[in-house]
Amino acid sequence: MDLGLTGATAVVVGGSSGMGLATARCLAEEGARVAVIGRSATAVTDTALDLTEHGSPDAVGLPADVRDPAAVDARFDELADRWGGGLNVLINAVGPDARGTFDTLSPEHWREAIDHGAMTMVNCVQAALPLLRRAEWARIVNFSAHSTQRQNTGLVAYTAAKSMVTSISKNLSLLLAPDEILVNVVSPGTFVTPGLQNWAHSVGVDSADPYRLMAAIGEHFGHPAQMPRAGLPEEIGPVVAFLASRRNSYMTGANVNVDGGSDFT
Repeated sequence: MDLGLTGATAVVVGGSSGMGLATARCLAEEGARVAVIGRSATAVTDTALDLTEHGSPDAVGLPADVRDPAAVDARFDELADRWGGGLNVLINAVGPDARGTFDTLSPEHWREAIDHGAMTMVNCVQAALPLLRRAEWARIVNFSAHSTQRQNTGLVAYTAAKSMVTSISKNLSLLLAPDEILVNVVSPGTFVTPGLQNWAHSVGVDSADPYRLMAAIGEHFGHPAQMPRAGLPEEIGPVVAFLASRRNSYMTGANVNVDGGSDFT
């Protein structure tokens, strides 16, 4: 299926690792010009080289702390100068590393979770909107989480931030529908990402085995999926790429679960 992404301009915020990187690679393989924004200059530079090898013309890595609106504005101004015209695709794949129960989290933990998990998305959408509105067609895809639907007491701040992402995205879909800018959310379940692997290592679980990872999730949290294994990042990339593509011409305001069936248990 041709997704109509050849020559499209795309920004993936948080695209240097995990599911963000998998998404950026899918966009590159479809021929999009992909820019990756992240905190580590080394990581985004290396990712741009990787995306070039995956087929992206004029791939670029831009370091920025996306919690800082001024830094975000500066990066999107750079892209406007570099690419000219508008922006077709904005993907927000940043997530906070916010663990702890309600009675253990400090006010600082809450603020960091919201700033990192939700306000980063707000900052990037606000900076990108003029470019998105200038493009012939445009899509926004924001990463939420299946824990917004299946609560975990150890992820209360993370889930609160991701719930904000879901709610704001729904509102944006309403706001931007007259401009035919489509806004959707993906809610991943248990995926083999660096964060999950770090957790697995802390509890003595083989982080390279997606079957053992899913079993450990069931043992520790009681939230196993219908599938007997954790998802791989490359399995969510094509879903996001479709939502971000010209081929998706009528889906907006949706929250798409990519969770191995955990929403049904």
